[in-house]
Order: sequence, then structure tokens, then C-alpha cells
Amino acid sequence: MTVIVFSGVHRRVPTALGACLLSFAAFWIAQRAAQVSMIDLMVYRAEGATVRAGGDLYALRTTAAQLPTTYPPFAALLFTPLTLLDVTGLRTLAAAGNLVLLVAFVRLSLRLVGHARADTVWWVAAVAVWCEPVWTTLRYGQINLLLAVLVLWDLTRRPGDRLAGLGIGLAAAVKLTPALFAVFLLATGVAARRRNGCGAPWLRHARGAVTAFAGATLLAAALLPYDSWRFWTCMVFRAGRVGHAEETANQALRGVLARALHTPDPGAAWAVAAALVGAAGLAAAVRAELRGQRAWAVLACAVTALLICPVSWSHHWVWCVPVVLLLAVEGRRAVAVCTLPVFCSYALWWVPHGEERPELHQGPGELLLSGLYAAAGCAFLLCAALRPSRTSRTA
Repeated sequence: MTVIVFSGVHRRVPTALGACLLSFAAFWIAQRAAQVSMIDLMVYRAEGATVRAGGDLYALRTTAAQLPTTYPPFAALLFTPLTLLDVTGLRTLAAAGNLVLLVAFVRLSLRLVGHARADTVWWVAAVAVWCEPVWTTLRYGQINLLLAVLVLWDLTRRPGDRLAGLGIGLAAAVKLTPALFAVFLLATGVAARRRNGCGAPWLRHARGAVTAFAGATLLAAALLPYDSWRFWTCMVFRAGRVGHAEETANQALRGVLARALHTPDPGAAWAVAAALVGAAGLAAAVRAELRGQRAWAVLACAVTALLICPVSWSHHWVWCVPVVLLLAVEGRRAVAVCTLPVFCSYALWWVPHGEERPELHQGPGELLLSGLYAAAGCAFLLCAALRPSRTSRTA
């Protein structure tokens, strides 16, 4: 019997791998046929070139869309090697690298939710590459998968690992949104200490993340003092530089409210909503973590960060992959089946959008379609908050 099972496993993995490679090949052809611009990758390359030339990083406007620099200076330092390749080679390398990162992300997601079958990695990756957040990440040449891999690599390591916090800290130094994971760890440690006097593992993990973030940020400040001063004293507070709040691609609460209220600046309404959802989401994450439900805790934190950030473009929602996997593994397959089309249907692009800013005049049906990701995120947080107190097998 053991031999038969072993043989079956060995047959399943090559079959799944073949299906994944076939899916990736079709994806590659589809992206080439669509003549994807990888416009964000070109911005990253321009940032690296500006650093090498000693230019003003936050005065940069590049590509036909005149896009600005929006990340912290440490990110621009990491982008300097991109200038060593020609554009064609860079696009090819970025596409291949993101596909490898997708496989790593799926593998770490399955580890997080407690699913160990080797062939499942390839089957999931074969499907996930076609969901809208992943498609758009590769279309723009974005770094979402890299940041998500850093965070999950950090949060799926064994307790007490000496590198704990490194992934979160580096991800936050590149883009600020992952910093909420450090806040989650800190809040969990404080809550655990108050409850039973032992919050050391979480506090140590949070301290590692803060140390890594501070080290990367100080390195950038030493090498790029002017740009660092400008970012941390001015640019970090100017969310409008990233894009219009009401754009369909903005799946954060701020985007949903801007479209619903027909205003480019939802102001106080967004501040209140973000504060309430942020507090509730973090509370759900801490509660799940203290009950040993690590997967629910991590993903509640990730979804909370996406919702309360001023701008969460649709491609930032690559976290939908582990969310759907968790729902499926935890026996909520009906919910998972309903959630998957939200991110694979591209429905948010069915509504009018463009330079004329028609999003400010959406009707009820269009508002529903253009807010699907945020609605799914809120529903997931509700599931996490109402989850029974029994210890999860994914802890």
C-alpha cells in the first residue's frame, strides 16, 4: 500500500508541474499579445537611474504618463541594478522573476494555512496567475509579490528564529503598508503580556521588524540624505501624488467612499471608516493569533492594511490567493468558491473608467462592481472576527 501511495504522489507532482508550466506559457503569450507596458517597472528603472545620477528623486516624472516616485528612498536604492539591463531584457527578467515569486508565494501561503501536498503548489499557481491582481502585477511589472513573499517568509518561520522580523522590516522600508504587520505583532505581544504575563515572542518579533526597517531607512538616509528628508517630512503625507482617490483601480475604503460620495476627497468619512475598520481588523488579528489561529491572524492583518491604506490598487490584492486557500482549507469551500470569481472576473473593469474620471458619477450597480475587492475584504474580516474560539489546525 505504501508503494502504491508513494507512486501516486510521484505521478501527481509531474502532472501538476506540467499543467502549471503550460498555464504560465499561455499567460506569457497572452501578456506579449496584449503588449503590456510594464509601466511601473519603467518607473523603478528611472528611479534607479536618478539615484545613480545624483538627481532629485521626488521631482522625477517619467514615462508617457508622467508618473512620480512614491516609495521611500530605500526602494530607489534597490532599483539601481535595474539600470544595468536594456528595457527588453529587463521586462523579460521581471516577468520570469514574478512567475517564480508567484510559486514561492503560493508555497508559503499553503504552509501558512497548513496544507502540505507538494502538487497543490503547482495547481494553485496555474490558476492564480490568471486572477486579476496577479495579472495586473505582471502587466505593470510591480513588486507586490516580492513584498508578500518577504512578509510570509517572515511569518511562517519557526518561533524564536533569529531572523524574525527581517522580512517585514525590509518590506516596510520599501513600501510602508507592510508596517501594519509590525503593529499587529506589537499589539499581540502587549495583549499576551496583559493576559498571562508572556508576550515576549511577539514583542521580540516586532522589535526585529522595527530594527530591520530602521536599519534600511538609515542606510537610505546616509546615502540619499536630501531625498530622505523630503520623503519623511513631506512626500509621505501627500497621498494624492499616487493618483486620484476615486479611480476604479483603488480598492481601498478611500476609493470606495470617493466613488460612493461622488467626491475626489472623502475626507472625514474616510478617516472615520479607516479608523473603525483598522481597529476592528487589528482586534480580529490579535484575537486569532492569541487563539493559535496564525493564518487567520496574518490574513486579517493583510486585508486590514489593504482596506485602510489611502490607495490600494487592484494589483495590491495579491493577498486574495492565501485568503481563498484558507477558506477552502478551513472547510468554507462554498465561501471560497464565491470569493474566487471576485478576483478572477475582472468585474471592477466592467464599469466606465478613464482620464475623464467617470468614476465620480457611478450608479448603484457600477458602485457595487467597482467595490468588489473592498467588500470581499470586509466580509473576510467579519468571518475572522466571528470565528469560533477553538484552536485552528493552521496555527
